[in-house]
Amino acid sequence: MNYNILIGGAAGQGVDTTASILEKLLKKSGYSVFTVKDLMSRVRGGHNFSLIRFGTEEVLSHTYEVDGIIALNEDTAELHKDKLKENGFILSDSDFNIDDDRAIKVPMKKIAKELGNTNVTGTIAVGAAIKLFGIENTNIEEALKSSVKERFLEVNIKAAMRGYDSVESKFSSQPGTFSDYLILNGNTSLALGAIAAGLKFYSAYPMSPSTSILEYLASISQKADVLVEQAEDEIAAINMAIGASFAGARAMTGTSGGGFCLKVEALGLSGMAEIPLVVVDVQRPGPTTGLPTRTEQSDLKFVISASQGEFPRMVIAIRTIEDAFYQTIRAFNMAEKYQIPVIILSDQYLGDGIASVKSFDLDKVKVYKPAEVNIKDGEYLRYKITEDGVSPRLIPGKTKNFVTADSDEHDEMGKITESAEVRNEMMDKRMRKLSNLKLDLEEPEFFGDENCDNLLLSWGSTYGVIKEAVKLLNGRNVGSFGALLFGDVYPLPQKKLNEKAKVAKKIIDIEQNATGQLADLIREQTGINCDYKILKYDGRQISANEIVDRIIKEV
Repeated sequence: MNYNILIGGAAGQGVDTTASILEKLLKKSGYSVFTVKDLMSRVRGGHNFSLIRFGTEEVLSHTYEVDGIIALNEDTAELHKDKLKENGFILSDSDFNIDDDRAIKVPMKKIAKELGNTNVTGTIAVGAAIKLFGIENTNIEEALKSSVKERFLEVNIKAAMRGYDSVESKFSSQPGTFSDYLILNGNTSLALGAIAAGLKFYSAYPMSPSTSILEYLASISQKADVLVEQAEDEIAAINMAIGASFAGARAMTGTSGGGFCLKVEALGLSGMAEIPLVVVDVQRPGPTTGLPTRTEQSDLKFVISASQGEFPRMVIAIRTIEDAFYQTIRAFNMAEKYQIPVIILSDQYLGDGIASVKSFDLDKVKVYKPAEVNIKDGEYLRYKITEDGVSPRLIPGKTKNFVTADSDEHDEMGKITESAEVRNEMMDKRMRKLSNLKLDLEEPEFFGDENCDNLLLSWGSTYGVIKEAVKLLNGRNVGSFGALLFGDVYPLPQKKLNEKAKVAKKIIDIEQNATGQLADLIREQTGINCDYKILKYDGRQISANEIVDRIIKEV
């Protein structure tokens, strides 16, 4: 069982609140839930909508084909009715002029007025929607308790029940088994991962779609014992994080692509001074302001090469909302282990998207703790030449030894130098970190036909849609398909890629950008060339059905 519902209206009309109540109610009823948000960059007006897909099996992606529409205004019905299935419904207020046989009209405004609160029309719609999908009303009160303030709880319960009683069931639904799952967005999952990794300092300047990381961490900062600083700008934010890390606190800074531009010089400071740092880039379309509230995967090449000069770094792309938790922990571990900056790439699709997530297994959480540094004889050498490139790191104030850091080239003690010999030694030392870092890489996940003729390649947030697309393609008589989806993107893991590329007759790159940045990286690193590219860069996430249609037409 799998259904998809669209909630649409103008910004400020309650789309987000209505979606939030419905998500929690569906989760309480046992369904796996996956929500994506299509937002305009404005406070009021325009058109916003949320797509809530739910089912009795795990849902990891969206679809634009809908079984039901909750129209909070007339425009919603007109804009989306072409995506509505023949047996679907448009739920709207009785006053709306919607000329469609699938329209189900409920006097929501009238009921809200009778209840004495005109703001409960969305809750009335939620009650009606679950009845239309054949879902019991037993979880309404519990879901509303976590969605509305206590003083408005009673009227909202009445509103949901009035909506429920105002329609007849249209679909049948089976009970789900996901009621004990968490329900959260990608940015919250990432923030929780940072806390589990030992985060003590977070600094950021608000920039959508990364802002909710800052908001969430600020809201729990005292409970989590994390210092959260809203900096005056992006440059200050990253330098504060570097300073906190130098002082021994696990530190992170977050932004989107435009903010990352301003952080670039300081990223080099982290690399040169060998100070561990985690930087989050929740991508949106660029360049410059671009589409501030939409999604893209166009920062990959940028973050791999950001800042002048050369220094080791790691880039991890988040693949699912659950993945955001565990990979953020891993990012902190890699930053500490190799004393490098680690960049986490997410995007608006996952950052703002909401999903049912299995409770995090804290037994899996292993926080890296550097070996104790013992200085027996002689002076402490902060940048000591070592075989693996990682030098002993002491924390100032916690040792009698002098601890230094500098953005200039330096010798083993940390003193500025212009010696050509020392420069070579230090560059070689830093770059040697990559040898062991490559041993810590995670290979891309493969799914599909092990001996596939057609190999799909992608990274990050396309995980769910590609997994679904491979399943759909292998269910048709159009060839055998498999997919490699990368989480670690730099350094590039190559073992599985080389194995699968030897078998496949066609290699198809699928990305949310205009040039195929992963395909370029793969060709540069391995010589493997993609035969086809399926790219989307209009700010909207590609769907499984789009991938299937384009492969059939273009490949």
